[in-house]
Amino acid sequence: MGYREWFEQHGKKHAAIMAKLTHLNDEEVIAYFSYDNMKEKEPDFCPLYKKERKCHDMEDLNCYLCACPHFRFDDEGFEIREGKPLKSYCSIDAKEGKFSEGKDAIHQNCSSCHIPHKKSYIKKHFDRDWFHIMKDIYDIKKD
Repeated sequence: MGYREWFEQHGKKHAAIMAKLTHLNDEEVIAYFSYDNMKEKEPDFCPLYKKERKCHDMEDLNCYLCACPHFRFDDEGFEIREGKPLKSYCSIDAKEGKFSEGKDAIHQNCSSCHIPHKKSYIKKHFDRDWFHIMKDIYDIKKD
């Protein structure tokens, strides 16, 4: 599965959960998306929940911004580096991020970065429409 397909599918899952939470205020919505609560109440939201694993090693992981607003992707690749397409990068070049080189491509590895999974960051950028927060990840109008 490419980035774009994942992005579209994940956004739909996020929207379905949000449709169930219209009775909650913003603070309660953010609290609902805590890793422990999501693992219990929304086990299909993330494949790692069933493996009892987190994507980021942090105590208070919040899954509201699964996918970071600073992540950029292009399934075709932005450029060629060392003979391989660069398919993703961090727009703020977070110091915790790094690149991972696969057999056929180079990808941004965000596993050591906690920026979008902290409640303070989520509150600052909160919008009930996940796609709106993620609008800069790629050109959504691009086909």
